Amino acid sequence: MLDVAVQRESGWPELDWDMIGANAAAAAVAQTPFGELAKADAVIEIAVRLTDNAEVHQLNAQYRGKDKPTNVLSFPMIEPDLIEALTQNSDDGEVILGDIVLAHGVCAAEAEEKGFTVQQHATHLIVHGVLHLLGYDHQGDSEAEAMESMERAALETLGIPDPYLVRED
Repeated sequence: MLDVAVQRESGWPELDWDMIGANAAAAAVAQTPFGELAKADAVIEIAVRLTDNAEVHQLNAQYRGKDKPTNVLSFPMIEPDLIEALTQNSDDGEVILGDIVLAHGVCAAEAEEKGFTVQQHATHLIVHGVLHLLGYDHQGDSEAEAMESMERAALETLGIPDPYLVRED
């Protein structure tokens, strides 16, 4: 079972972020070989923090050596090759998959640029973050294509348009 807890700081719209986060996480997981995690006996925990650019800037500098805010950061707590074993053999029935942090200012600006709502773009970033927690990356072209394909499929199940589609005005 997936358990997604969302902490929302001021600036983010007042929406049911716990439900948005849970739906995004379930949609992301369903696109991967880890699809059965949603049905696991263990509780798979993901924490999502919706915060401001300053906090994400500080985290990005501290953990990635990049002196600027970014849209989303993911902090996996376990190695992807251990996920299945840990969910089946958890001592207390809980597995902490990791944390995802989103920057409001960056997210809002990107949403406006793409013609999306903040909710739609944040949902995309949560899907993206969950895929990172599961070990997916986008460093090379083939990795990026595979990850973007999973994101598109997950977002389609949530009724969100393709965020990678190039729009012409």
